[in-house]
Amino acid sequence: MQEYPVGTPGVAWSEAENKEWFNRQSVKRSYQDEVVNKYSGVSAQFESSQYGSLPINNERYPLFGFTSSNFNSNNPSVLISGGVHGYETSGVQGAIDFLLNHAKRYIENFNFIIVPCVSPWAYETINRWTTSAIDPNRSFFANSPSPEAQQLMSFVHKILGAQQDSKPLLAHIDLHETTDSDNSEFRPALAARDGVKLEEWEVPDGFYTVADTAKPQLDFQKAIIDSVRKVTHIAPSDANQQIIGADVVSPGVICYDKSSLFLCGGFTKAPYVTTTEVYPDSPNATPEICIAAQVAAITGALDYLMQLSDES
Repeated sequence: MQEYPVGTPGVAWSEAENKEWFNRQSVKRSYQDEVVNKYSGVSAQFESSQYGSLPINNERYPLFGFTSSNFNSNNPSVLISGGVHGYETSGVQGAIDFLLNHAKRYIENFNFIIVPCVSPWAYETINRWTTSAIDPNRSFFANSPSPEAQQLMSFVHKILGAQQDSKPLLAHIDLHETTDSDNSEFRPALAARDGVKLEEWEVPDGFYTVADTAKPQLDFQKAIIDSVRKVTHIAPSDANQQIIGADVVSPGVICYDKSSLFLCGGFTKAPYVTTTEVYPDSPNATPEICIAAQVAAITGALDYLMQLSDES
């Protein structure tokens, strides 16, 4: 793994290195143009809420969430989040695509909370971390140092708390990507920041999901895999029967302990949880395919939950 240009190898960063890292970042695309402007097309079936903003620039980085306009107490609720890691583009755009073009198919069956872009500064700078060199997807805990994580948790808990008569959250679908830049930039940065040595992992060529070790719900994960398989290829396991260092528990599925790692997928008590992982750098993928795969993951999950409800 390459030596990182910030810090001294083997020595964890201080505030000076964090600031040096921040000063090396630059805006590469527009959150307003690519994300916020698309929200004008959201139907009246959803209510838009600005639930916060990022302290680095409150005006430039407002945070938006969308909830079903008419919460039905007889329907289960589903949380869909994208862009926890801002550089993972198809997660953001997939959530928007679902919100604009597909959610209407399910609005009679579920109450939705949809947050397409949790980390807008990282979206603009094509980055994994917050402005303070913190991974928001390891920061979903009380008094989080990540404004992105803290404000998302507050928003979701407020929405669910206000719906006292509604059923508890049934599912959380968190949209992500695994990219070549994980090895070229983000893992080297992590190793440098923490003063440790991290080996490159084999970036899987294809889609996979990360289930929760405590509640893997493999039939649920399989339904997602089967739905995505119609759009793009599923990541094979490596020679060790693993994907990114974790054992493959069923085709295209690995498990992480989401709560102990403070992942976004672990901050609710939803019984059905999945983290999607698309590989945009595959020679067999395009940005459009990756977005379609994220939408297929959502619809596959919802179709499974609807069938489960019909059978009960």
